[in-house]
Amino acid sequence: MKHWLLLLCLVVFCVPAVAGEQLYIYNWTEYMPDEVLAEFQEETGIKVIYSTYDSNESMYAKVKLTRGKGYDVVFPSTYFVHKMRKEGLLSPIDHDALTNFQHLDPALMDQPYDPGNTYSIPYVWGSTALAYNKNQVAPEMMTSWKDLWRPEFKNRLVMNDDLREVLGIGLIVNGFSVNETDPARIETAYESIRKLMPNIRVFSGDSPKQPLLNLEAFAGMVWNGEAYMAAQEFPAIQYAYPQEGAIFWVDSMVIPTGAENKKQAHAFIDFILKPEIAYQVCEYIGYAPANRTAIELMPEEMKNNPTIFPSAQEVKKGEFQTDVGDAILVYERFWERLKTGM
Repeated sequence: MKHWLLLLCLVVFCVPAVAGEQLYIYNWTEYMPDEVLAEFQEETGIKVIYSTYDSNESMYAKVKLTRGKGYDVVFPSTYFVHKMRKEGLLSPIDHDALTNFQHLDPALMDQPYDPGNTYSIPYVWGSTALAYNKNQVAPEMMTSWKDLWRPEFKNRLVMNDDLREVLGIGLIVNGFSVNETDPARIETAYESIRKLMPNIRVFSGDSPKQPLLNLEAFAGMVWNGEAYMAAQEFPAIQYAYPQEGAIFWVDSMVIPTGAENKKQAHAFIDFILKPEIAYQVCEYIGYAPANRTAIELMPEEMKNNPTIFPSAQEVKKGEFQTDVGDAILVYERFWERLKTGM
């Protein structure tokens, strides 16, 4: 209580020069520690209005509808950065306004989805792989994506509520790329996932770890950060990289074209790029920071945690998601059929 009274005093009385400034952030659920937002407000006096989404698709639909008016910083995945950039939904980022830009990992920069990082700054990167409760599932039962089809898992799987990833598993088990654009191959993936539906208890985008913690699901496909957070609460939750390779992705910070507080948006992005803040984010959400300096601040136990930091071999086996262009319409069509049971 004393801490919050002090914080209130600092915001109200110590930063009158920027009183009234606001910043509207639209982010994934469970993707930012409250303490980080409080620190930003305390340091800058900028009031944060924070809202969340549970999928790239729902975020995109809102930003598309308003051309981003009402949001100042958003956190899309790589292939949506590409899509939104092509559609003119993103405002260029002024790198000169980012004093902490040099801390970013060059390996995650200047990628095809945004050459020169003109419109995006990487936030975190991570993987999508297998999670299971070792009290219910033996480790040898979770070595391949194909294990999800085991009859023992009937009505006991949790899956990310993400059309690219769910259909991506169908592509992988059929020997195709997770970035496939051939409609016939996407349909083959759909048919495989349709056969998996009896095993799926729930699709979750808000918090895929929760069905595992509630013992509603014994295994499934989740994001690595969700597995990390679940294991902090319940160590029986394990994370495993399938032999075919995991799905990898990068989530970035962008400023929509219609953003009305672009100066404040740049201030927030620069704040997140501070190594100590990037470390704090990683410690809370369990995703690897795009900030290489932040890794130097981490204890060895965290640096060596394979759930957060997969080995080079695992990364090589897997595949990063990329934009699939107009083929996304094919994915959406089969996703709708999957969800409606058609």
